[in-house]
Amino acid sequence: MGKINVAIIGVGNCASSLVQGIHYYRNASEKDFVPGLMHVRLGDYHISDIEIVAAFDIDKNKVGKDISEALFTPPNNTVKFSDVPPTGVKVLRGMTHDGLGKYLSQIITKAPGSTANIVKILKETETDVVVNYLPVGSEEATKWYVEQVLAAGCGFINCMPVFIARENYWQNRFAENGLPVIGDDIKSQVGATITHRVLTRLFRERGVRLEDLSAQFWREHRLLQHAGEGAAGVEENIEDKLGYLTA
Repeated sequence: MGKINVAIIGVGNCASSLVQGIHYYRNASEKDFVPGLMHVRLGDYHISDIEIVAAFDIDKNKVGKDISEALFTPPNNTVKFSDVPPTGVKVLRGMTHDGLGKYLSQIITKAPGSTANIVKILKETETDVVVNYLPVGSEEATKWYVEQVLAAGCGFINCMPVFIARENYWQNRFAENGLPVIGDDIKSQVGATITHRVLTRLFRERGVRLEDLSAQFWREHRLLQHAGEGAAGVEENIEDKLGYLTA
């Protein structure tokens, strides 16, 4: 069946985990139990058939670097569990729009220069699927990228909570072009929503009060801000957690 060529929008911690995982499981045997994967092979495709062919970001410290280096460039701070060899794929300058929020703007310097020709690059790299890892709140940027993806004739996996896949407007446009669209929000793809609900129920049964958890989350938020470390996106993540707890 050949390779599945993938392009990534937003070379942050989620992208780092994805690319590390692709390399970590590249030689995984479908005969063995493999923690972290539901299936080593899906249909005719093995995990090793996933190929990263393009990546886009706006961070001055990442643009122009091989993706193998950019994945571990601050402010990225996710756990490193696999080496990623040089890929020959450099991170290209993406579109900003509302992708640089209040907290990210405090720790990220926007790369100079104009936005790369996204459609041309996706076509030249024969990208099959584009994975969206833009920061939470990047609604206009996400919609702009979706237009580029449609123009290039690629499938789209939306890993952040801007409603694309669930909206009839976008569903119809992808369907008209015979293209798949999946999302919205990575948690729905990995089952974390169920995990949150199970943990919340367990907390209740063990006598943990939700207001205590809420207070703890906000304390962590303030400590991170005070220390000046990892402030980007913390408020959004905390609010997201509180939303699941109160739900």
